[in-house]
Amino acid sequence: MDKLRTLKNKANKLPGSPGVYIMKNVRGDIIYIGKAKNLKNRVTQYFGSGTNHSPKVRSMVLNVDDFEYIICDSEFEALILENSLIKQNQPKYNILLKDDKGYHYIKITNDKWRKIVTSKQLDKSGEFIGPYNSGYIVRETVDEVHKIFKLPNCNRSFDKPSKPCLNFHIGLCDAPCKAKASLEEYNKNIDAAIDFIKKGDMGSANIRLLTEQMNIAAENMEFETAAKLRDRINAIKKISEKQKVVMTTHKAQDVFACALVGEIACVSVLIFRSGRLTDKKHYFIEGVTEKQSIYSEFFGRYYSDINDIPARILVDCDFEEKELIEQWLSEAAEKNVNIIIPVKSEPKKLIDMCLNNAADNLTAKVERSGKEMSALNELGTILGLSSPPRYIEAYDISNTAGSENVAGMIVFKDARPQKNLYRKFKIKSFAGQDDFRSLAEVLERRLNEYKKGEDEAFSRLPDLILLDGGKGQISAVKPVIERLGYDIALFGMVKDSKHKTRAITDGKGEIVIKANRSVFTLVTAIQDEVHRYAISFHQKRRSKSMLNSEILKINGIGESKAKLLLKYFKTLKAIKSASVEELKKAPKISDKNAQDIYKFFNS
Repeated sequence: MDKLRTLKNKANKLPGSPGVYIMKNVRGDIIYIGKAKNLKNRVTQYFGSGTNHSPKVRSMVLNVDDFEYIICDSEFEALILENSLIKQNQPKYNILLKDDKGYHYIKITNDKWRKIVTSKQLDKSGEFIGPYNSGYIVRETVDEVHKIFKLPNCNRSFDKPSKPCLNFHIGLCDAPCKAKASLEEYNKNIDAAIDFIKKGDMGSANIRLLTEQMNIAAENMEFETAAKLRDRINAIKKISEKQKVVMTTHKAQDVFACALVGEIACVSVLIFRSGRLTDKKHYFIEGVTEKQSIYSEFFGRYYSDINDIPARILVDCDFEEKELIEQWLSEAAEKNVNIIIPVKSEPKKLIDMCLNNAADNLTAKVERSGKEMSALNELGTILGLSSPPRYIEAYDISNTAGSENVAGMIVFKDARPQKNLYRKFKIKSFAGQDDFRSLAEVLERRLNEYKKGEDEAFSRLPDLILLDGGKGQISAVKPVIERLGYDIALFGMVKDSKHKTRAITDGKGEIVIKANRSVFTLVTAIQDEVHRYAISFHQKRRSKSMLNSEILKINGIGESKAKLLLKYFKTLKAIKSASVEELKKAPKISDKNAQDIYKFFNS
């Protein structure tokens, strides 16, 4: 409360001018950037009564240790500065849109039976068409050519006959798996599909050409060829009709709609260029309670990296600062940009279509995450926590009779592993086997890293720490957490005689979890994963140590040369099988060294 009072007093001294405010945490990290028409009025709202704040804002306020501000001449100038600062700093509590900006390609594999697939990487395994900026266009194109040319999209081998799948029976594939089609015929079909993609012609000219070819085939009594061309023409017509459904009278426009469930929103975007749908995207935003409040910040993030801003933008609801956003977009696009909330006709149909996309994507996410959040809610209740432990860290120790003593830290966020946040520790403070002291050292190092704030994995405190072990492990770690002044829930994961998860312990008694399937499944997954991670690190270290120890037996080879040898040859097997001449090519290996190494492994 003292901190909030101090911050509120500081906010009360702010000027009533337009500007940008910058919230920072105790380590000086920028955690939120906002703009205001009146700095004093806006910032003081954060540090008053929190009853009207959303959970996300309450969380942000609890983490604010100080704030700075920049005065601007106008609200419009503040908007531009805010967008620039957010782009530079990527603050945790701002809306940050993660979009796939990489290039996309259509790939023709170089297998014996070539296939046409989507790809995001260029390599030597095939021919590539592209690049394309839109993954949607690539997926649609590949899907279209599969339907038009009845190409297989399975991984079967076509050298031996097999029973065709459902796609053959519903007329979507010619089923080369039946082994009736020759490789030559198949390749002609693939070549025609590639030519179709490169020309990009879905119009009447292509249909006329195919019709002429069909008529010639029929006159020559090549009825099978004529039938294939007929089917190809019909497929093109169907796809063309499908595309007409999403054709618009306005050549260029973006359509936005937002679906909201609880505190999770999905904003879908339909992008129309040259009168047709060219791309669609969706973004999930958490910690929001009303969709009208999303758009003011959303548009700033979305259009900050886009050069192709259309003159017409459709949105499913009105929102605050719409005129200000219009002014900013018009200046950025160097033309008048209008944000429209349609109520009828074609624009309203586009909004409805976009809203359906948003609802479908959100439903899939909520259904998937609903089960996980339910497990976290139940885990929190079982452990007596005030709220579900959405951010969990787990630790395990691994060694062999005290040698190569290491620890693994894994992170589960919203019941899902976050492998980019996993971290490994080598025990440094002592030698030998002592799991209790090892865990105490690791947790102290981890919490000290939090104060530094230099590593993303240590930049926040967990809601729950789980240790692989029981009373002894908790007794070793709890004093460390308390001494450093943190209040973090701490429990141990207990295994049975078969090394399977049995219960959770607080150090005083065991909490049976087998009766609750979702909690038991989650805790078992965490315990298995942290054990796997720690032991794999230990095995890697032990294996490397054993390799080094064998090489170190060779006369004239010390640690430095042993490391260089392993780095150059990658494996001990490669060193053993190398000739004297090959060994001499390794860094810092003399003629005599090479002779000694060869004799050691080949005597």
